Amino acid sequence: MNPYRLAGLAILVISGAAGLIAALVIGGGAVPPKLLDPGPVVMWGLPAAKLIANLGAAAMLGSLVLALFGLRAASRPFEVAVDTASVGAAVFTIGSGVTAFLTFMAAFNPKLTADRGFGEQFGRYLLELPLGQAWLITTLMGAVITLLLFGWRGWTGTMLTAVLAAAAFLPMATQGHSGDVAGHTVAVNAILLHTIGAAVWVGGLLLLVILRHDGVGQAKNRKTDARIDLPALVGRYSSLAIAAFAVVAFSGVARTVVALGEWSELLSPYGLIVIGKAIALIGLGLFGAWYRRRLIPHLDGERHRRSFWMLILGELALMGIASGAAAALARTPPPLGEQAPAVQTPAQRLTREPLPPELTIDRWFTSFDLDVLWIAAVAFGVFLYVAGIIRLRRRGDTWPVHRTVFWMAGLLLLLWVTNGPINAYQDYLFSVHMAGHMLLSMAIPVLLVAGAPITLALRSIHKRDDGTRGGREWILWAVHSPYSRFITHPFVAAGIFALSLWAFYFTDLVRWAMYDHLGHEWMIIHFLISGYLFAMTLIGADPIPYRLPYAGRLITLIAVMATHAFFGMAIMMQSGLIVAEWFGSMGRTWGPTPMEDQYIGGGIAWSVGEIPTLILAITVAIQWSRSDARLQRRRDRHADRTGDAELDEYNARLARMAERDRVR
Repeated sequence: MNPYRLAGLAILVISGAAGLIAALVIGGGAVPPKLLDPGPVVMWGLPAAKLIANLGAAAMLGSLVLALFGLRAASRPFEVAVDTASVGAAVFTIGSGVTAFLTFMAAFNPKLTADRGFGEQFGRYLLELPLGQAWLITTLMGAVITLLLFGWRGWTGTMLTAVLAAAAFLPMATQGHSGDVAGHTVAVNAILLHTIGAAVWVGGLLLLVILRHDGVGQAKNRKTDARIDLPALVGRYSSLAIAAFAVVAFSGVARTVVALGEWSELLSPYGLIVIGKAIALIGLGLFGAWYRRRLIPHLDGERHRRSFWMLILGELALMGIASGAAAALARTPPPLGEQAPAVQTPAQRLTREPLPPELTIDRWFTSFDLDVLWIAAVAFGVFLYVAGIIRLRRRGDTWPVHRTVFWMAGLLLLLWVTNGPINAYQDYLFSVHMAGHMLLSMAIPVLLVAGAPITLALRSIHKRDDGTRGGREWILWAVHSPYSRFITHPFVAAGIFALSLWAFYFTDLVRWAMYDHLGHEWMIIHFLISGYLFAMTLIGADPIPYRLPYAGRLITLIAVMATHAFFGMAIMMQSGLIVAEWFGSMGRTWGPTPMEDQYIGGGIAWSVGEIPTLILAITVAIQWSRSDARLQRRRDRHADRTGDAELDEYNARLARMAERDRVR
């Protein structure tokens, strides 16, 4: 093995172990519990197995992401990246399996035997308890990813595997915070963002070290006889690392706030570990900023290249320390604890939060319930859109102001819906839930579609000519893929949009969205996408394979308006509650009764939900009128250029026909 590869792996593992041991000692995780002591093997083996699983997950996801955005498919470096990801997935699978077993031993402290009783107890833990189910699913997903990486080596297969690899972080995130205490939603989303961001960051850097082999910048690719552009590859990784650093920093702060409660708790053992981890992450950010500004532009020189790789090894050491501290935090009780209150109200048992005060007019402007996932999404949406506009202006191009206004308004409305009073009260009032649904599926998509983000991206992102795929190439692939051609067909998009309402509220999907955090996030994503696709087929400026004529668009829109009206009436005519054990069991003493509130929700779907639809109809009519006006102007300009030659020819033809009729 190349000494740089060996040194990089050794530094990452050794520094991770050092950070783990130090954090366990500081946080008290190294002290045996007074009750149900599982022994030193379990006590030290559990955080070590979790650290190994985390590092394997980082190698798995980070290698795939950097390969997809920085390397060329079917090249030797691309295959090395996929091989690295497959090894990381195998390590992730083994680490997850060992962690599942040691977690069982730590939680129940059974006597390890080979008899049937132990196996049955372990089987019930894996199949019946949420914690065991999460680790079982994680282990199985790791095994599937490992197998897929041995068979899929093209663009599409690798991309789909990378999506599955990112999804493998979800079961761990849902069990990273007790589901019975306050702040569960913030904690789960923060853990998910934190682990995915850290994996892309650490795994991408590890792949850079592995790809380095005796002058990688000049080495010829064995399969394509092409050269690897080291400065370009490092620059692409640097862009990914900046985004990952922002996600890790933001999600880390959010998770810390939930765990600590008060800033004074930073001096607690848990807080001291957080401080140490934060120092390591800040150091990593400074390293990244320094080599991005000073070293990447000069990587063609041998002296700068040697300095760069030495800096990378130092960065891996800091990443290992941060990873070890993160694994130790899972074994360190936070100051707020992870135990639910002994006495809970009905609302607390259902939503994990106390019943809020009555929803008055002023609370429509002051209430909030933060969802860090959508805060991050909105922040990236604003940043990337503004960055695209700035890039256009720097090269002398312009971008319509009204499109910027629409895009920003849509993102602000999305932020308000997912973090404001609607998110704070939608679990308790069906009418508020329905109002949020209408905004997510109808109002917000109309504003976002009017912002034309795909057109802006295609105009502002640089085109690559080295066979790799950047943002522009992946967008073009998505636009022209068979799946995109199918779901963006006007009739398909309209069908998804209209039928989603009925399928969601008249099946157990609505119950899933109420009870399960994953179901809630799926609901937001699904209705945003379905509304966006439908609006894009009607008024979008972004490219799609096919659009109906304007008359067909209006007919389709009228049909969808009718389904909305029937849906609202169906809700209003219900004789029983939708998810009765939820909305009927909150113990509210304020506001309308559950049945009255559901009737109001149906009225919102019938009336208020039609306002964005009416705006769409007016917009389609205006676009139709402008299209006719543009067509007439083109005909007039053509007539001016040809001197009405076509009209003269047409009149002459009529005259000849009349002359023939007269002669006969």
